[in-house]
Amino acid sequence: MDLTLIVVLVIALALFFDFTNGFHDTANAMATPIATGALKPKVAVALAAVLNLIGAFLSTEVAKTISGGIIKEGDGGVLITPELIFAGLIGAIVWNMITWLLGLPSSSSHALFGGLIGAAIVGFGLQAIDFSVVLSKVILPALLAPVTAGLIAFAATKLAYAITRRYDGKPDGRDGFRRAQVFSSSLVALAHGTNDAQKTMGVITLTLIAAGLQAPGDDVQTWVIVTCAIAIALGTYMGGWRIIKTLGTGLTDVKPAQGFASETATAATILASSHVGFALSTTQVASGSVIGSGLGRRGSKVRWRTAGRIGVGWLLTLPAAGAVGAVAALVAHLGVVGIIIDTVVGVSVIVGIFVWSRRSEVAPHNVVSEVADSGRAVKIKRNPKPKKKVAK
Repeated sequence: MDLTLIVVLVIALALFFDFTNGFHDTANAMATPIATGALKPKVAVALAAVLNLIGAFLSTEVAKTISGGIIKEGDGGVLITPELIFAGLIGAIVWNMITWLLGLPSSSSHALFGGLIGAAIVGFGLQAIDFSVVLSKVILPALLAPVTAGLIAFAATKLAYAITRRYDGKPDGRDGFRRAQVFSSSLVALAHGTNDAQKTMGVITLTLIAAGLQAPGDDVQTWVIVTCAIAIALGTYMGGWRIIKTLGTGLTDVKPAQGFASETATAATILASSHVGFALSTTQVASGSVIGSGLGRRGSKVRWRTAGRIGVGWLLTLPAAGAVGAVAALVAHLGVVGIIIDTVVGVSVIVGIFVWSRRSEVAPHNVVSEVADSGRAVKIKRNPKPKKKVAK
């Protein structure tokens, strides 16, 4: 197949992955403000889309980690071909669609890494992967970031309720925090753009380097930044309502103070990681923050069965996407026929999952009744009035 054509196909597939990344991760920023009623669902996803677009222009450190870090650069350039990148993207997209159908907030980032690693190993063996970079900038952040964000959210929630104890028993659930959530959720959406949009930029840059159209070490090209920013923003605007439902009510019933604490912890963790080039999972960070805020509020319960399902999804994401990417890479070795087979099978799976999802649709009109009402699900008893002393 003509090299230019395969590069165009890879770029198109990468942008579609970026689109799925957007609607898969909308919940990271907007599940809690929707749950507490701070923002209406459609307003929330529109705001997240705009801020994701802006955030994509603020940093390229994560893109450099992917384009010149995980896959080794050898004498002949990067040890991966555009065909193998194509196969890796299929693995990432298929896993993203499966977890979206199940409503699981899994990691789009790890799906991408898994798909690329699986394809690269099939093409060039284990020596194609820089495992020191994978360990330091992917695995360790995946383990530490959710725990860190959860601890910050736990402490922030405790502090918020300690400071505002006089509001106990009021049905509005501390409206000041509800208004503050507009700012904190916006910060998460902006942070998401600085981290997740970079990953697709890195993949496209990796493709250009592999095809000899860009020198290793060069900066990400402007047109790559612009197209990736637009793709993730459009995906975000679609709204991943199934995953919003899971994060909004599945883990814990969210009150405004909790939402503000978890969003602030999420944003701080993601922004710090983007600054140093850690390609972490924003979904894992957001889930860890929600759990931490649930543990930090008196009267709140964390649904550990749901948390366990999400945890299993986290563990399976990288190897599952890697396995699909590896199979697609084996097929891609057949040449033009292999690429056609990968394309047909991939499109069929994606369309099949979408059609299946229509059987139990979750959309703005019904996610509100289940998610937004959860802000009133837990009522804290009003403190009893002090008894008057009777003079003897």
